[in-house]
Amino acid sequence: VLSIVLSACNSNPMAEVRGTVKFDGQAIDDGAILFMAGDGALASQWGGPIKNGAYKVQVPPGSMKVTISALKPTGEKKKYLPDAPEKDVMAESIPAKYNTQTELTFEVKSGSNQKDWALVK
Repeated sequence: VLSIVLSACNSNPMAEVRGTVKFDGQAIDDGAILFMAGDGALASQWGGPIKNGAYKVQVPPGSMKVTISALKPTGEKKKYLPDAPEKDVMAESIPAKYNTQTELTFEVKSGSNQKDWALVK
């Protein structure tokens, strides 16, 4: 019985992916990274925050599409609810080729993976 339980626990092992993210040579202070199964299935996504240029996420091994996003204030303010205070309007600061139209891919191996991203305009 124990061997059945152990094999069931190892049927979907997760790997660690960690690294840094820079855009035009500068570390992304606050952003997000998302790994999607290579087939693009919406239900198959894993990700986490980028803080001070670094990230660390748990992802299953396999071929992944990767998106990187970093929102920045536009300088405009907007009321999102009638009785709420105005909030900063945020906009994506990273080109679409790294998020909504991503060209990034990564082959996640079992165990620990290191991947640094150097994005450019």
